[in-house]
Amino acid sequence: MLKVFLVEDEVVMREGIKNNINWEQEGFSFVGEASDGELAYPLIQKTKPDILITDIKMPFMDGLELSRLVKQELPDMKILILSGYDEFEYAKEAISIGITDYLVKPIAGARLLEAVKKVGKKIEEEQQQKKFLETFERERLENRQLSRQKFFRKLVSGQGPVSALLEEGRAEGFELAAKSYNIILFQLFAGEGETGYSEELNDLTCSIEDMTERMPGVLMVELGLEGWAFLLKGSEEKSVAEAEKELLARLVSAIGSDREVHYFGGVGQEVERLSELNRSFEEASRAFAFRYLDKRSRIVRSSELTPGETDQEVTALSTLSAGRLDRRVVESFVKTGLRGEVTHFVEEYFASLGEKNIHSLMFRQYVTMDTYFAAAGVLEEIGGEPGLLAERCGDFQKTPGIFASLETTEDYVRRLLETAVELREGVSRKKYSSLLKDARAYIEQNYDNEDISLNTVAASVNLSPNHFSTIFSQETGRTFIEYLTFVRMEKAKELLRTTSMKTAEIAFAVGYKDSHYFSYLFKKTQECTPREFRARV
Repeated sequence: MLKVFLVEDEVVMREGIKNNINWEQEGFSFVGEASDGELAYPLIQKTKPDILITDIKMPFMDGLELSRLVKQELPDMKILILSGYDEFEYAKEAISIGITDYLVKPIAGARLLEAVKKVGKKIEEEQQQKKFLETFERERLENRQLSRQKFFRKLVSGQGPVSALLEEGRAEGFELAAKSYNIILFQLFAGEGETGYSEELNDLTCSIEDMTERMPGVLMVELGLEGWAFLLKGSEEKSVAEAEKELLARLVSAIGSDREVHYFGGVGQEVERLSELNRSFEEASRAFAFRYLDKRSRIVRSSELTPGETDQEVTALSTLSAGRLDRRVVESFVKTGLRGEVTHFVEEYFASLGEKNIHSLMFRQYVTMDTYFAAAGVLEEIGGEPGLLAERCGDFQKTPGIFASLETTEDYVRRLLETAVELREGVSRKKYSSLLKDARAYIEQNYDNEDISLNTVAASVNLSPNHFSTIFSQETGRTFIEYLTFVRMEKAKELLRTTSMKTAEIAFAVGYKDSHYFSYLFKKTQECTPREFRARV
């Protein structure tokens, strides 16, 4: 119900308006009253009514002064002014404040109710329009996100003529022409022990995306489970290095030091040509791979990497012990790494173990064995089949050629980790299959609720919106909005075939209060209007 608040200094008038109209029966909730603006203001702040009815001339604070305060804080509130002074100056000032209607006292209850209902209808129309725009914006943002991802992958692939890339960039709302470029890969991680949906991580994600969207010279691309990619542009006014410094400072500041959230960033190599972005991306990916090897909440630049860089570099085989080889590094990668990152990870992992040690046959055998057991342990922990590792990669104990050289050992470990990640993804698909089944069931049960959204469905299966959006698109081949629209249209077609309900009634039944928007979507997806569809069947 729409809420109504009354301010009137004349007791008889106030009681008459309050008691002579059956507000609930008329579809309104009477939430409060006051005798002047000064007393009314804190009550209005607390109750936040949709409609304010106020006398214009009152002691302490009159209706116009109250209206100014209210409009500043609650601009969507509709205000009806009551006045016994039928003077043009009052009406003119009321209009300048944004008063909805100006009624002259004395006024009959029926006339006042008529005016309130008129305003109520206007509020409902505005609310419907707002919901329509929010739905449209959600769909637009989700589609733009996927479009940007595809464009970014193409941009860093090193393929395609520069002229075409510049044109596609403009279509994405980003002018790519610049003096120089660089790429930063950035990811957030929940605190220790936190899994699934994190309200804090979700709020921070939205905050960062909103902040970087408004930064000139920065193209933000959301990469799902991989975090974000930021493409930086250099100009005569601001170099790439300056843009990088500003962006990273803002990101770290947004996260803060008191949050239970960690981050990691990999900075690529500055290039002068758009056609060289693949090199910048490759370097950023190499630096980004250190998130498995290094401490969290750190920014790593590819230009600063040196062979063997690690806080735990082993200096001699004689000093090696099992404790110095941190198996958690490999376990972390097998749990969360991507197949496309294996090569970088293996290169940096081997380099981190020390050049002298890694050239030792005995040490390479130990590292390979440790990597195998770490990967097999993770697979067993998540319900996979660790025996498939040896079956697919070959038993290293029976294949001496694996240790013939550093290169052959790296190749085997690379193949081992690629297979482990592939097996992990297979287990994840089964797990996600169950989650997506629950998500689809939730959509089936709630498609008629106009407030259903990516966030509410993601929360129902205990995943973050970004994570859910990524796996939902991967597994169903549709975005969340596309799938929800599909379900709603199928239900609408069923109602058109089996009932005599009007289009507006069907729209409401499948989750659209705006029948015009429903008709627009129906024609867009079914290539005919609801009326034409019903005529066919």
